[in-house]
Amino acid sequence: MSFEALGIEASLLEGIQALGFTQPTPIQEKAIPILLSGTKDFVGLAQTGTGKTAAFGLPLLQLVDAEMRHPQALVVCPTRELCMQITKDLANFSTHKKAIRSTAVYGGASIGEQIRELKRGIHIVVATPGRLIDLIERRAINLENINYIVLDEADEMLNMGFREDIEFILGNTPNRNSIWLFSATMPSEVKQVSKRFMTTPAEVTIGKMNAANVNIDHQYYVTSGVNRYQTVKRIIDFNPGIYGIIFTRTKADAQHITESLIREGYDIEALHGDLTQAQRDKVMARFREKSLQLLIATDVAARGIDVQGITHVINYELPDDPEVYTHRSGRTGRAGNSGVCISIVTQREAYRLRQIEKLINNRFHKLDIPSGKDVCRKQFFHFIDKLLKADISHGEYETYIPLLQEKFAAMSKEEILQRVAALEFDRFLQYYENAADLNARDDRRAERSQPSRDGAAGDRRSRDRDRSAAGSGGGNYKKLFINLGIKDGFYKASFLQFILDLSDLKKEVLGRIDMKDMNSWVEVDNSAAQQMIRAIDGKKFKGRKIRMNDADSGGPRNRF
Repeated sequence: MSFEALGIEASLLEGIQALGFTQPTPIQEKAIPILLSGTKDFVGLAQTGTGKTAAFGLPLLQLVDAEMRHPQALVVCPTRELCMQITKDLANFSTHKKAIRSTAVYGGASIGEQIRELKRGIHIVVATPGRLIDLIERRAINLENINYIVLDEADEMLNMGFREDIEFILGNTPNRNSIWLFSATMPSEVKQVSKRFMTTPAEVTIGKMNAANVNIDHQYYVTSGVNRYQTVKRIIDFNPGIYGIIFTRTKADAQHITESLIREGYDIEALHGDLTQAQRDKVMARFREKSLQLLIATDVAARGIDVQGITHVINYELPDDPEVYTHRSGRTGRAGNSGVCISIVTQREAYRLRQIEKLINNRFHKLDIPSGKDVCRKQFFHFIDKLLKADISHGEYETYIPLLQEKFAAMSKEEILQRVAALEFDRFLQYYENAADLNARDDRRAERSQPSRDGAAGDRRSRDRDRSAAGSGGGNYKKLFINLGIKDGFYKASFLQFILDLSDLKKEVLGRIDMKDMNSWVEVDNSAAQQMIRAIDGKKFKGRKIRMNDADSGGPRNRF
């Protein structure tokens, strides 16, 4: 099947052919004929990196009327980076259809400049939810003439708490012809939006629902909690050509690991919520240029990252929500390339891999953490390969040959090779000379004894059993009340990260979390309770003042 056979017009065919697109991907082949009708609601389930932007972008470019100088199509996506990437792709697709104009509107940039751009006459607007609502409230954009709405990465937007924003946006597009929803997974929140705002949508699923990319090798290593950092360092050293992302659950972990690895000479940066937009842009530019070998990111900060060629994703810890694993792993193995997703787990956490296997319909492969000798051997052969592939066609190297021959005349070939190896690997050899075995043996009995319900809840129940004090809020834990809950757009994983990021505390201080519609109760280690209250109480969330206090001294009561 060709793009021409799908119904794509000649001017767009020229653009995509110039980009090297010859055959449509499965999602493009199935979606484009439906979307070109322009009147049918659509749900497309496919993994990141399968060509979804072209699947909706080409029909949009063909359907909008170049003669009408106002927004006719709206693409809503979760992050600035994805917003910019989609706009760039639309421009590349339409190089031979120059009358169509698209623009990106997102937070962290001048809203005045974006308003001026909209006034110049735009056909397609690509927007993040927050900035779009700002523009609607300022009456800087009129959505009454919007015919087509695309919700890209819908599951990520809803996981990030944008449900109310999306519903507000859809409520302000009364004359739309169709909604096109694209998502990697189909959680209940996405189903609810589909049911409320769409009319008998056509549904296309590429691969099994929620299944991970088949080009990704899912691996895991079992170690003790105190050896996580040494394990991730050894994994990096064992993969000398690595270009990847390390995911952490909190910004404090991301910053700590980054600082530690930088001190040890690695080209690495962190991406988390404390960075300004300018800092974030600088980090992402360096990563895309591959002047950074690794990026360490929290799930929230990494939303929408679309970088080609990522070889590895490393889960420093498993995410609390198994569906988040699908998004993490989807950063590699894109556009038909292979990739590796590595998870570092403890014996107690290993049972959670079975939950993820069921979700992604794929198997994990357990590997032994490489020994010091294994790492040195891998690095050595990587260096030899680079040596053999070195380009000596440029430069006047032959002028130095006589001098080199004179310098090395007394040495054998073997001695020269030994000296080259020593110069390159002396640090590695010394560091790994007496390297410890970091492997912890997988305890299958512990795994079978764990509950099969939510992984995060299982971890917390395990910690509960380890406490010396019985009863909720007893012993070394204090129960805190907070006036945020499920109706604020949180689920347990996002709520956990939210309170840890605000308080700059580590997850180890938390006990049980009980979430209700309008509020929640959190168990916190006594030593950290006041720090959490000081950090969170009085802050604002979506314009509402957050209230956090000791549930045993004035806050609303709840029994776990």
